[in-house]
Amino acid sequence: MYVINKHGNPLMPCSPRKARILLKNKKAKVVKRTPFTIQLLYGSSGYKQPISLGVDTGTKHVGLSATTKNQVLLEAEVQLRTDIQELLATRRQFRRSRRNRNTRYRKARFLNRKKPNGWLAPSIQHKVDSHIKLVKWVHSLLPITHITVEVAQFDTQKIKNPDIQGAAYQQGEQLGFWNVREYVLYRDGHTCQWCKGKSKDPVLNVHHIESRKTGGDSPSNLMTLCKTCHDMIHREGLEHEIQRRFSSLKDASHMTVMRWFIWNGLKKVYPHANITYGYITKCIRIANGLPKSHMVDARCISGNPLAKPSGTVYFLKFVRKNNRQLHKATILKGGKRKSNKAPRFVKGFQLFDKVVYEGKECFIFGRRSSGYFDLRLLDGTKVHASASWKKLKRVEYASTLLIERRKGDSSPTFALA
Repeated sequence: MYVINKHGNPLMPCSPRKARILLKNKKAKVVKRTPFTIQLLYGSSGYKQPISLGVDTGTKHVGLSATTKNQVLLEAEVQLRTDIQELLATRRQFRRSRRNRNTRYRKARFLNRKKPNGWLAPSIQHKVDSHIKLVKWVHSLLPITHITVEVAQFDTQKIKNPDIQGAAYQQGEQLGFWNVREYVLYRDGHTCQWCKGKSKDPVLNVHHIESRKTGGDSPSNLMTLCKTCHDMIHREGLEHEIQRRFSSLKDASHMTVMRWFIWNGLKKVYPHANITYGYITKCIRIANGLPKSHMVDARCISGNPLAKPSGTVYFLKFVRKNNRQLHKATILKGGKRKSNKAPRFVKGFQLFDKVVYEGKECFIFGRRSSGYFDLRLLDGTKVHASASWKKLKRVEYASTLLIERRKGDSSPTFALA
């Protein structure tokens, strides 16, 4: 059980038995349900032990582990948001359509906006801010004395071509071509990659395998299609049957950009923070015969890889706070746009409230005005697709950071090869 003193500062955690005694004798009160935290109502000596926090940074998942020399005090895996880029692209689409309807001859103003120094794309800025927020969250529960953050830098050219060296870094695959389109047509031999020229259509198009707003204009996301096949694929909805030749390097690029922003942001607040690198974490994990996971990596980063895990771990997930879209994207008959507005509360419940349904804790992921809710766990596991509000009991209000307690060991048995 996590403990804070009467001034709100964290102390060393205590056993559940001691927490029950303090609550029964009115010497403490409950201030947080998940993770369960009590606050003392009397002065205490504030005895503390050295606690090390390891942070396994990432673009989609983050690992956290707070340990002493012998014991794991907190371990958590965090899922970051990955929908920001798509939401911003949708908002831009609505804005452009609205301006075209209302001010068709509006003067272009895309060059009159200056970005401040240190500006990051919103999708990356969220990930940087989330790492700092998570470290602050752990500091609110435990008296951390040492922080170690893993940073990583990726050579994307080396990932694509392991033998690259010297001047080859400046002479990329598009050297000698006017643009990406010319290179893709040359790479594919000016032949449709779907029908291999059987349609005899001389008109060639460059097709985005993933949508442009998510996959970008890199050559690995482009392929040559004749106009006949291109129209047929979009008409019949066969886009999912085409896969990229090479996986996207977006996450590697994001991590290279994020690493020093995360480090500098933490250093301003916590001067005792230090950095480590992925190869050191891997060496420690293998040497101690531990499995590969975000929480185990974070434990190795903390410097106490053999600390005894507790029987409880936490899974956290970031979600959006508001949806300000006014209308649906699909236009109904008669040119009418269906309103996207929905009441915040339905039968007293809102989206992402933590509720108890038939003795099981879960979250509201969908709702109907009739009072029936879609209940799920944070990993997407469905609890009930249409549960009545009469059978629900709210235990925690919605937040942008959802927390789920899980029982079990974060490091299952692992046999060395």
